[in-house]
Amino acid sequence: MRIGELARRAGTTTRTLRYYESRGLLPARRSGNGYRAYGEDDLRLLQQIRLLQDFGFGLEETRPFVECLQAGHPEGDTCPASLEVYRRKLAELDECIERLRAVRAQVGEQLARAEWSRSELADAAGTAPSPRCELAHERVPAPG
Repeated sequence: MRIGELARRAGTTTRTLRYYESRGLLPARRSGNGYRAYGEDDLRLLQQIRLLQDFGFGLEETRPFVECLQAGHPEGDTCPASLEVYRRKLAELDECIERLRAVRAQVGEQLARAEWSRSELADAAGTAPSPRCELAHERVPAPG
C-alpha cells in the first residue's frame, strides 16, 4: 500500500509517517516506481506506536516495541526492552499518582479550613451567609 492509504488506515497523516520514517521507526521501502511501499506489518507497527502514545508514552519510548515487532515477535511488548519500558512507565505513573494524592489532601485541608472560617464568620455575624454564585465580577444570588 502507498503512504496515503497507510496514513488513512492508521488514522494519522502522511507527514507523521514521514517523520516516523526519519526517526527510524517506520521502514522506508520503495517500489519500482519510487513510491513508498508499506504492508500490513507496517500498519501493525503504527497501531502499536499510536496505542502507546495514547497511553502517554513518548515517541522514543515506543522504539523497543517497534523493534520487537520488527524482530518477528507477534506482540511488540514481549521483548525484554519493551518490558523494561513498561516497568519504567508504571513507576512514573505511580509517582504521579502519589503527587496527585498529596495535592488532593492539601486541597481537602484548604477546603475544610475555608468552610470552618466561613462558619466562624457566620456565627460572629449571627446569621448564616446566603449562598452565592459568582460569575466573572458579578455576584448573583443563588436560586431558592
